[in-house]
Amino acid sequence: MNIKLILSLFFLALSISSFAQKAPLQKITDPYFKLVRPKFTGDLAYETVAYVEQYWRIAGNTGFNNTVYRIAEKLEAAGYVLEEKATDSERFTYRIETREMNRPTWEPVSASLKIVGNEDNLLSSETNRNMMYQFSSSTPAEGVSGELIYIENKEALTSQDVSGKILFSDLVGYRTLQSAVSEKGALGVLTYDMPAYLQPEKNITSIQFRGLRYDADKPAWAIALSFAAKEKLKAELAKGKVEVLVKAETKLYESEELTVVANVKGSELPLESLVFSAHIQEPGANDNATGVGTQLEMASMTSDLIKKGKLDLKRTLTFLWGDEIISTSRYIEEKDRREAEINWGISLDMVGENTDVTGGTFLIEKMPDPSAIWTRGEDKHSEWGGSAMTVDQMKPHYLNDFILTNFEAQGKYAEWVVKTNPFEGGSDHTPFLQADIPGLLLWHFTDQFYHTDNDRLDKVSQKTMQNVGTAALVSAFTLLNADAKTAEDMITMLLAKASARLLTEVQLSKKAIAAGGHKEDEQEILDTWTDYYEKSLDTIKDLVPADSEKTLKKIALAKAAISAQMVQL
Repeated sequence: MNIKLILSLFFLALSISSFAQKAPLQKITDPYFKLVRPKFTGDLAYETVAYVEQYWRIAGNTGFNNTVYRIAEKLEAAGYVLEEKATDSERFTYRIETREMNRPTWEPVSASLKIVGNEDNLLSSETNRNMMYQFSSSTPAEGVSGELIYIENKEALTSQDVSGKILFSDLVGYRTLQSAVSEKGALGVLTYDMPAYLQPEKNITSIQFRGLRYDADKPAWAIALSFAAKEKLKAELAKGKVEVLVKAETKLYESEELTVVANVKGSELPLESLVFSAHIQEPGANDNATGVGTQLEMASMTSDLIKKGKLDLKRTLTFLWGDEIISTSRYIEEKDRREAEINWGISLDMVGENTDVTGGTFLIEKMPDPSAIWTRGEDKHSEWGGSAMTVDQMKPHYLNDFILTNFEAQGKYAEWVVKTNPFEGGSDHTPFLQADIPGLLLWHFTDQFYHTDNDRLDKVSQKTMQNVGTAALVSAFTLLNADAKTAEDMITMLLAKASARLLTEVQLSKKAIAAGGHKEDEQEILDTWTDYYEKSLDTIKDLVPADSEKTLKKIALAKAAISAQMVQL
């Protein structure tokens, strides 16, 4: 064995021992934890959720815009100054961006569904506010009544006369049914479609929100059903002819899209930044009033700590609230509207769940790593699901293990469960990754009330928001103030994580081969993980000047240690 390999293995053993004894980065992150934990109470976060969740929110409507103004009000109370009024020396600023929309906005007012002849409503928006499809039009004030026709397949739309009838199905998709309204004279549509993970036979009143395609020339309405309503209609149809009465009042009007951008300007490296994003639209409490509220308390607390001289940030911290994916994508693309480059992006989505009620667990959705190609061992996709990725889609970076390390520290402190899932996409972290910016998602799943009208304040945990906000801020403060010492400890942490992962993968591969798997396939998995961590180590260079010879040497030695650990099956 040559001297270089001996040194590499020694460094590896030293690093792993160091990880076990003192936990890399702990000396750097502990002061931030001690600073944040007593102050992040979750009070502002919870108060904000209570305000925001009362509204049915999409971009441009009353609830969305009132949320924007509420955020602005609280930012000003925390010392943020409107950009147009700020001096060049002001560190805490915010702006509300306005943009034209390519279609009107929409909001529900009231709705009801009744079986003609029955006194009570089968559904009412007072208790099922998701019953109206988004972009449904209003009915006449007296409502629309008609015979209910059950559609069991597409062929039934051709074989049956649906003109003047109200269509109902739990087997045919709403778009197919909706075409019968515009082309065959049907009056409207009732649908049922609830994923099994929402446990509809237990949560019999839940309705998951749905949407129509906006068509100015062909206004239409559609009603989504709960399990209980669906079963009642089927039972009545089994007895004979059923007539229903639908009343719906909605608003459709021209508006503009609003986005809030708040900045804490860095004191030394203001042109480097970390961006937190939380979307306002979607009508639930957990999704995503909790992201809005948690992020608002994070912004308020950061200002307070800096103004009181308890904290400084070398790099710029940005908070973004807007329309999911759309606002984040635009912020990334419109470089002329921001001064700083984006070094890291973190999305807060469904971060405040009371998991004793909703189910599931807190998750960190990782940047694409090999677990998104080969999901095995303790790695597991959520019920949201993810498509298998390819090697060339990997995003090697230290951010995955760094964030997990900090959240696990908070989890241990607060006896709070923290897990991860392989990359799946679908929230505000995706635009960062598409722009080759390190980005990941903080969220919960599976939630049995996800996207339903039972996602209300009673499903929210202030303690969970406190935990997420604390770990997120500590992670941000550490990165924004990172220096050569941070980089050194990051190398130690990442090397230990790599060693543990490779050991796990070797054991899994040996089991797979023993069970009849191909050695070549398993070797590819191990080689990919090795390559992933070697490249992840290289990304630590962004924490220090490019000519930091000491850091570069340590990265090179750590990469050699990973290569030395690699097993040939």
